[in-house]
Amino acid sequence: MRAATKAWVVWGMAVVVYMAAVFHRGSLGVASLEATNRFGVGPAALGTFTVLQLLVYAAMQVPTGLLVDRFGPRKVLVAAALLMGTGQVLFALATSYPLGLIARAVLGFGDAMTFISLLRLTSAHFSARQYSLVVSFTAALGGLGNLAATVPLTLLLNNTGWTTTFLIGGLVTAAYALVASRLKDTPDGPAPRTEAMKIRQVVLSVRESWRVPGTRLGFWVHFATMQLPAVLALLWGFPYLVGAHGLSEAVASSVLGVMVIMTIVSGPLIGAVIGRRPELRMMLVAGYLVVAVGLWAVLLTGPLPPVLLSVVFAVLSLGLPVSAIGFSIARDYNPLARVGTASGAVNVGGFFATTLAAFGIGLVLDVTDSFTYALLVSGVLTVLGTWRTAVWWRRARAEVFAAQARGEEVPVRIRQRRWDSAALSPS
Repeated sequence: MRAATKAWVVWGMAVVVYMAAVFHRGSLGVASLEATNRFGVGPAALGTFTVLQLLVYAAMQVPTGLLVDRFGPRKVLVAAALLMGTGQVLFALATSYPLGLIARAVLGFGDAMTFISLLRLTSAHFSARQYSLVVSFTAALGGLGNLAATVPLTLLLNNTGWTTTFLIGGLVTAAYALVASRLKDTPDGPAPRTEAMKIRQVVLSVRESWRVPGTRLGFWVHFATMQLPAVLALLWGFPYLVGAHGLSEAVASSVLGVMVIMTIVSGPLIGAVIGRRPELRMMLVAGYLVVAVGLWAVLLTGPLPPVLLSVVFAVLSLGLPVSAIGFSIARDYNPLARVGTASGAVNVGGFFATTLAAFGIGLVLDVTDSFTYALLVSGVLTVLGTWRTAVWWRRARAEVFAAQARGEEVPVRIRQRRWDSAALSPS
């Protein structure tokens, strides 16, 4: 088998774990109304399920990067599949709110260990030129997991019930750990293991990565672009469509399905563009953010017909593949030995923002019972992320120009504009 074919086979085996992670992450979306009845909770408590899972995810990103650097992506992916399977089995059997929270936390630990491991595996098996395209394909196939968590999951819940539905998902995921154990960290076998790091060394490694303007830019790109589509897909989109727009559960699931399909289709296209023309990455980010703020305002205008909602949700979903640009930027501006840590730092951005949005929307709904007011939370976070992205875009560009002036190699050739700064300013 040729080396290129082997790389795609390894990636294909690993991406199944990521598809499972996205499925489990989004599984509460269409089950949110049933979860309210099963656990006897209100909007804020329901939001806590997702908030806790995302908090665990965000908190685990840098430790996951260090674990991947220490033990290799294969072992971490196997552990991720086992944890996700265990968490979903617990969630299937849970009848009390505290046990449900524990189950989602376990699921969050497994989910958190998946994507960074897959990124490191991709870095080892594919060239830098192929990296952006492969990451976009990864996001697209992850969308299949999200798609399975919309209409198919709704049908399964309606026909087999809560326990059977989540039990099947958990057991299948845990069993797939046997397949993941056959992965190769690198084309030559196991990844070179780094020495165990003391706490002080860990802090220094994270600090060094965080000092790189490209890492900060990647963080804020992920923060700004991922939050709005993610919070709609993971938790609040379904009850928002039913409660604020009067859609039936079947039609609401279909609107979310359109959102997922757009993510799947657009991911490889965006990856191909930024793979060939990396200098266009930030233009895509800026264009998306301008459109997203406008569409967010449209959602505040009141009940909308299903066709228009499908269009709005489809365009907003572009934020998910666009958010992968943050990883591409971090990879370019960090040495390979620190890519895992830098990618973890970037991944914190989007999930931290989504956590804030999910929790804030739940709190506002508890107080006002109005999605119009609740969606203001997402709007504020999008504007904040856009502002910080602009700040660090400028600073990252300044570093590139300074490196060019010193005669050093730079990852991307860019043209200096009148608004560029000549020097980096402190954070």
